[in-house]
Amino acid sequence: MDAKTGLFYVFSAILLFAAFRVITARNPVHAALFLVLAFFQASAVWILLKAEFLAITLVLVYVGAVMVLFLFVVMMLDINLDGVRKGFWKHFPLAGTVGAIIALEMSYVLMGGFRDPPKAAAAATAGQIGAQVSNTKELGKLLYSEYLYPLEIAAVILLVAIIAAIALTLRERKDSKYQNPSEQIRVKSTDRVSLVKMKSVVPVAPVIPAAEDKQA
Repeated sequence: MDAKTGLFYVFSAILLFAAFRVITARNPVHAALFLVLAFFQASAVWILLKAEFLAITLVLVYVGAVMVLFLFVVMMLDINLDGVRKGFWKHFPLAGTVGAIIALEMSYVLMGGFRDPPKAAAAATAGQIGAQVSNTKELGKLLYSEYLYPLEIAAVILLVAIIAAIALTLRERKDSKYQNPSEQIRVKSTDRVSLVKMKSVVPVAPVIPAAEDKQA
């Protein structure tokens, strides 16, 4: 086993562990951090597969933007964990069945990569050895030609998610302070500072001790 294969198994093992902790962690912040770890391991696997553009995109877009926004929303919403955990075992059979079906489908797709490739594909691959082919360029051609509409749909979904996150953070709650941006813009100096006139010297009445008061 060479070094590349060993790194693949190491990154894959950490990826599976992080993905398992995402769905088993009790704290949503910890689950989000484990998801960040899973993204990093997936990007490392893609680098081993010579898909540098996908690896960098995963780190920049998902880890650097989406996950930071997700953590911000989770911390601002103050999620009630007891309410989220209610009915977990009630829906577990259905969720387990769907998860098993997805795992079987993914296994079927992945096992196809270990089979012997067709002769035509093998000959085409052998003919491309040594050619200067940019995977980023080919990916761009596919995205903006055959997969243009799915790309636009994904962009719209991300835009709606960003707007929903902003709307959730701007809601008014009784236990949090709320600032009105329009009032902050229209503020004047007289609204911030008020001058109060006070006397410099105020006479103080003498204090008579209790013992002297009784003798009098």
